[in-house]
Amino acid sequence: MFSDFYLRTRVVCTLIALASLIGLIPVQTSAQAPDTTGGPALYPDTVVTTEHTVEVDGATIRYTAETGYLPLRAEDGTVEAKMFYIAYRKEGSDRADRPVTFAFNGGPGSSSVWLHLGALGPRRVPVVSDSTDVLPPPYNLVDNEHTWLDFTDLVFIDPVTTGYSRSTQAVDEDRFHGFEGDIESVARFIRLYTTRNERWSSPKFLAGESYGTVRAAGLASELQDRHGMYLNGVVLVSAVLNYQANAFDTGNDLVYPLFLPTYAATAHYHNALPPETQQRNLRDLLDEVEQWATTDYTVALMQGDALADAQRERVIDRLHQYTGLSREFIADANLRVVDRHFYKELLRERGLTVGRLDSRFTAQDRVDVGARPEFDPSYSAILGPYTATLNSYVREELDFETDLPYEILTGRVWPWDYETFENRYLDVAEPLRQAIHKNPALHVHVASGYYDVATPYFATDYVLDHMGLGEAYRDNVSVSYYQSGHMMYVYDPSLERFTENVRGFYQNAVPR
Repeated sequence: MFSDFYLRTRVVCTLIALASLIGLIPVQTSAQAPDTTGGPALYPDTVVTTEHTVEVDGATIRYTAETGYLPLRAEDGTVEAKMFYIAYRKEGSDRADRPVTFAFNGGPGSSSVWLHLGALGPRRVPVVSDSTDVLPPPYNLVDNEHTWLDFTDLVFIDPVTTGYSRSTQAVDEDRFHGFEGDIESVARFIRLYTTRNERWSSPKFLAGESYGTVRAAGLASELQDRHGMYLNGVVLVSAVLNYQANAFDTGNDLVYPLFLPTYAATAHYHNALPPETQQRNLRDLLDEVEQWATTDYTVALMQGDALADAQRERVIDRLHQYTGLSREFIADANLRVVDRHFYKELLRERGLTVGRLDSRFTAQDRVDVGARPEFDPSYSAILGPYTATLNSYVREELDFETDLPYEILTGRVWPWDYETFENRYLDVAEPLRQAIHKNPALHVHVASGYYDVATPYFATDYVLDHMGLGEAYRDNVSVSYYQSGHMMYVYDPSLERFTENVRGFYQNAVPR
């Protein structure tokens, strides 16, 4: 009797193990501990579908929202990660004709909340124009009359360890925390979502912001070469495609001319320029700054310590004219103003610092001395509203429940693996060029903010101008500029223009 019971027990255990292996029964691990409080499961297996409406230009759009996990499995059925997503589909649309856009943010370590609740989704956080217009808690969402759902279905992806997405103990989570692992896992998600939802015949787009533009450029190549999925378009918001154009490393003089126009725009916004420069029209001023930055300033920096004293003084005078920084500070900086020093120095006499993501925002440190600010006021202004509204939104409107923390912008993905680019700067402009040359129907739109000091617009322009695109493909890339920062959509006029520019881009990128 004992032997029969033992045999039956062994058989049952074996069947349970096999079911768990192929994902029929979820395996409980320390990362997926059983809930003993009576609350919701940490990793709900079902995708929740809800129905909603939104008004756009006086017309009512009816749409469904899908919220939940898409498991990534090895070919033996082992669940390696559960990727969280929120997808919106316009009701009554033909999937064959209706574009679908896969959207994500950057970091590395950022969830998709910023593009989702800032610009693209049907619900959004109210705009915050600058430091004088910061939202007080509690926070609420409003309908987004500028939602992209008017012209494309939307799928917001949280890469592994961001948002509610997590890896399982079946694999080392570090596998997903790097340039190659990140692109490989997001590409798998896109292929699987496209297959399960019968979207292979739909026009397909990517939309990425910040490091998400690195991911988008890499995905354009990965999806084509590995999965045979050709895209119609890629939208790059606040792009960084070659790290050399953004890295303040010793000996990298390229970065200083590329940041200078953004310094000038910031000083102009805060009325910090000398009177004769301050009265200039911003765009006219930036045209002049860009010309000087790529000629006289670049030549002066290339000479290093061999630069003649008279020429050095002329450069100091011009930098003072374009940045509002004192001649003494510029001389002490050896003509090379690092971004973190600029944030602190520009308005030091007013006791204020300026933001990195959006230099229109200001704040006050404990003391005015010091080389760098205590925090980025433009990030602090949006972190609270976006975090609170997302956590409320998924439960109260999308009916998705979990007790996991939603990782808005986490450090849990660090150190990020850049092994592919060891001993050189990350560069995804080349994979993007290859993707366009292989797929001449692929169009790219780049959106940049004048007050973005994280990914300055002129650095982005420089990289685009050095991609090496064939002349026949150069019209495949378009650029738009906004008088706002990294998240240009937090400023209402920029949000409206941004949406209209992207709408026109989609119309051009989809065959008629």
